[in-house]
Amino acid sequence: MSKLVAIFYTVLILFQSLNISFEDVSKFSALMEHASYHQKTYGDSFFDFLSEHYGEASVAHENEHSEHENLPFKHNDHNCCHINTSFTLQNIEFTNSYEAFFEIPLNFHYKESFSLFEKPSVFQPPQFA
Repeated sequence: MSKLVAIFYTVLILFQSLNISFEDVSKFSALMEHASYHQKTYGDSFFDFLSEHYGEASVAHENEHSEHENLPFKHNDHNCCHINTSFTLQNIEFTNSYEAFFEIPLNFHYKESFSLFEKPSVFQPPQFA
């Protein structure tokens, strides 16, 4: 089952990368009809038909027939957009300013919290006699 899913996703990615949509698949019958029309009328082979409609001669041949809009892969939604951005680096200087250390005056007094006036506790470690 996982191999079928992998094959399905591979074919899907292939069709999307080639920009083949369901609309193009449905227009294959129009492609075959137009190819047979060119074969009957002009005596073109299928490869001549493809070069005439999708190759270098497509610009000159586009305006001769009205059926060219119905052919697959003739949609103009192949947008390739390049945005040029320029990054300029600002010259930032870091100055290492040395500040002399001044001794902070002691503002506190520590008094040890030990008093002899406290009563001895019961829980003390044993003492030597």
